[in-house]
Amino acid sequence: MPKLPVLGRLKGREYIAILFGAVFVTLEALLTFIIAFLPKSVIQWCYNKSRSVFHIIIPPVPKSEELRLAERIRRAPDFEALCKIFGYTFEEHVVLTKDGYLLGLHRLCVKKGEEQGTTGISSGKPVVYLHHGLLMNSEVWVCLTSPERSIPFVLVELGYDVWLGNNRGNKYSKKSIYHDPNSTKFWDFSIDNFAWNDIPDSIEYILDVTQEPSLSYIGFSQGTAQAFAALSIHPQLNKRVNVFIALAPAMSPAGLAAPIVDGLMKASPTLLFLIFGRKSILSSVTAWQSILYPPIYVGIIITSLRWMFNWHSHNIPHAQKLAAYSHLYSFASVKSVVHWFQIMRNGKFQMYDDDVQRVMLVQKSGHRPSGVTSYAPARFPTRNISSPIVLLYGDSDSLVDIEIMLKELPGHTVSMPLEGYEHLDVIWGGNTHVDVIPHVIEALKKHCVRKERVLDADDSSMNSVHLKVNGIHEDAFNFSGYNTPVLGD
Repeated sequence: MPKLPVLGRLKGREYIAILFGAVFVTLEALLTFIIAFLPKSVIQWCYNKSRSVFHIIIPPVPKSEELRLAERIRRAPDFEALCKIFGYTFEEHVVLTKDGYLLGLHRLCVKKGEEQGTTGISSGKPVVYLHHGLLMNSEVWVCLTSPERSIPFVLVELGYDVWLGNNRGNKYSKKSIYHDPNSTKFWDFSIDNFAWNDIPDSIEYILDVTQEPSLSYIGFSQGTAQAFAALSIHPQLNKRVNVFIALAPAMSPAGLAAPIVDGLMKASPTLLFLIFGRKSILSSVTAWQSILYPPIYVGIIITSLRWMFNWHSHNIPHAQKLAAYSHLYSFASVKSVVHWFQIMRNGKFQMYDDDVQRVMLVQKSGHRPSGVTSYAPARFPTRNISSPIVLLYGDSDSLVDIEIMLKELPGHTVSMPLEGYEHLDVIWGGNTHVDVIPHVIEALKKHCVRKERVLDADDSSMNSVHLKVNGIHEDAFNFSGYNTPVLGD
């Protein structure tokens, strides 16, 4: 007897998961709606109550200077405020993609303490472009509790012209000339759109402003996947990227640590559309941040990362978690997450599969009349990338299978493992200034245009970035051994 497309594919526990998922999302949407209309006094009352409950369990302790700085970073509302904490000025730019999305770009091209000259023109410095990961924005690069661990701040002090990109739909790119951000059409994008438009259009804009022949690309997590995809389908783009440094690279992850979620989403990735709709995913996070005491919110993030990915984040100091986790989330489309589960299910770094209605036999027996299928989503031809590639990955990162990844990349790819590192550790770890950033600087210096324009990492002028942060001496910070409980106001 022929099986129905859905009924024959899902099991009883999967229907239960869908039911609970639907109930959860319905309650989440209802609570988010209620929170949106609550007076500030009520929100403050909820916040105070959550703080009181937390301190019943963990008594408050006096704040160190490190925690006070972490608190300032946590409270910073945007990229501008984060830069001000560390004494940097920046430029804002907007890119119009070929399909009508307006993307925010942030530029750091002036060293700390230097006067900002005429903006929006060439600085005469080698250009570096940084791009964030899934559910993130450009703030993740500058919310470090020490400037010596912030890649953009270190690079601008060495003499680079640093640009930070943002994906369509996130905090700094939530606008289109064709679609309203409240419409489903606005959120109808996946990794394909980042590769076809966002990355190449941003790069072309940056090189047009700076008048440089090429730039160096540094990506984190999905920011690496977007570059892998873009460079593979735009041969001419390889001439514009002199080196691609991939931090915690993502291409075809094996899956999630949570077996129920992993199995369900791989069986039918488009179930996410039934659970979360066709707009942004987890858009209620910002509302929950407003009513939860920061250590409680941090605890929820830690628990979620452990459950979903088996990440324990031991390399990230407690103060860094308090500072950065409030900047971790930004809006992303449900479709882009569906795309990732399609990639995981098929074990291939492929383009988005639009043929979601076709019947698939996924029984364990797996008998078919023929081994030949009638349809296969197009892969990103990553072996065709000619730009130099440097991979920096944690050997404890559950999302990186380096052997499989190297098979799909060109032979000139260089890979370097980071012992004991997980995913987020690569940008927020307490020792990134020792374990990660030197490799980044070495790769940039080797490949950037006219390398004599930048300083060596051990140049004495770099010392200025380590001395003070808003009057606090670096001696006040001891990131490697910090174990004091995370606290907030």
